[in-house]
Amino acid sequence: MRTTPENRLSAGTWRKSTYSGGSGDNCLEVSNDHPGIVPVRDSKEPHGPVLTFRTADWSTFIQHIKSGTP
Repeated sequence: MRTTPENRLSAGTWRKSTYSGGSGDNCLEVSNDHPGIVPVRDSKEPHGPVLTFRTADWSTFIQHIKSGTP
């Protein structure tokens, strides 16, 4: 099997984001196994599309969520 970027992303360990809603219908999963990027996917579609963010951009995004700034 040839290794593709998609294969590498799916091979990572995924965890439910602590910022996902508790009701189970708005869940994001993230993977910390990829240096320099943070892959994000919909937990209801684990084989669906994956968005990737640079680690620094993801950290900034999370800081904004924590502080409540837009």
